[in-house]
Amino acid sequence: MKRIFPPHAYGEVPRENCYWPSTLDREASPPARGTLSADVAIIGAGFTGLSAALHLAQDGADVIVLEAQDVGWGASGRNGGFCCLGGSAASETVLRRMYGEDARREWCEGEMAAVTLAEGLINGHGLDVDRHSDGETMLADSPKAARGFEDAAKKVRRDYGLEAEVIPGDQLAQNGMRGPFHAALNIPAGFALNPYKYANGLADAARAAGVRIFGRSPVQRIDQARGFSLQTPEARVQAKRLIVATNGYSSDDLPAWMHGRYLPTQSNVLVTREMSDDEIAAQGWSSHQACYDDLFFVHYFRLMPNNRMLFGMRGGLFSAPSADRRMHANIRSHFERMFPAWKHVATPHSWHGLLSIARDLTPYAGPIDTMPGAFTAISYHGNGVAMASYAGALLADLAQDRKPRNLYPQIMQTPPKKWPLGKYRRAWFWPVYGAAWLKGA
Repeated sequence: MKRIFPPHAYGEVPRENCYWPSTLDREASPPARGTLSADVAIIGAGFTGLSAALHLAQDGADVIVLEAQDVGWGASGRNGGFCCLGGSAASETVLRRMYGEDARREWCEGEMAAVTLAEGLINGHGLDVDRHSDGETMLADSPKAARGFEDAAKKVRRDYGLEAEVIPGDQLAQNGMRGPFHAALNIPAGFALNPYKYANGLADAARAAGVRIFGRSPVQRIDQARGFSLQTPEARVQAKRLIVATNGYSSDDLPAWMHGRYLPTQSNVLVTREMSDDEIAAQGWSSHQACYDDLFFVHYFRLMPNNRMLFGMRGGLFSAPSADRRMHANIRSHFERMFPAWKHVATPHSWHGLLSIARDLTPYAGPIDTMPGAFTAISYHGNGVAMASYAGALLADLAQDRKPRNLYPQIMQTPPKKWPLGKYRRAWFWPVYGAAWLKGA
């Protein structure tokens, strides 16, 4: 496989101290062996692939999922667990300019539908995902940002029909949010969860519906003749239709259509040990809201019900053991500056994973136009819990030649353009990240 990060990024080391797998004891999925056949073959056992598999099986399709590692091994099992609005990194102005106001408003409706669909999967299948947080909260890092929150609340009302609440800076402490912030904007859509439990819950529901899920079965070759023939180390799988659901862990040659159409970037997470009530009181952060700030290198964080603090941060251009150590030291320093009363609190869990960014900063779910009968969804820009689940449902309908039963926003129907520089396209981030670091963003 041709991938643009060094092999280290795709190995076990970046994930070995991930907190989420420690919360759920799972047996490994068996590898695919021999000659197998199915109506639909899906590459990738993350949110997209598992949602697609579950929806297809509920419609009576025979489905095989092939995963290079195991369920939730990639970004789906190592993200921050924010099931919320999002999926695009493009601004309101950019979306309006590129697609028009009607399409932008339709996209907003799709964001809400994605959260609703994920919630429906959890409730409908009785998934235990450690759910908490009433929506999500954006925190202002500066007085200037705080002054814009009233207008932001009006936009939330206009675009989503939600009543967002602005909390002034002098009221944050009494709301359990003491920190270096100047205001908060509570958006009552979405919730926090354990993403690894969610991914494995989807897998269990899919298996119960008849889906065959195989781990340690990386697809090494795709041939197209009378459908699709997929070669793994120990199996050949024949399928009428194909779904590629690999997102930030995609390759540029399986299939070749993917080349240059996604840009992986790292997101990094820490989780503390369990803290005492006295330690929580010392910092004054007792809220269980899923929070993020307004900086370019966004920080996202939340106090989980077991009194562990999760703290994440975007960024990281290099992948190697030395780069991991530097990034851990950097994110730890940000954590200590934001929550100084917890400087003594250990963070035994530290990991990172790859998300995907599209050149036009919007997600795609649709056909692979060079391979009739093949489909993909990609690039959720760090907000894939809800949107990837939703994209999987869209792909399930498309793979059956049916009009999607869920809203299919025009913005998600536009295939991603290729990034310039090919396999060197990570270089696009260097000047952008460098400028942001210098600005302290």
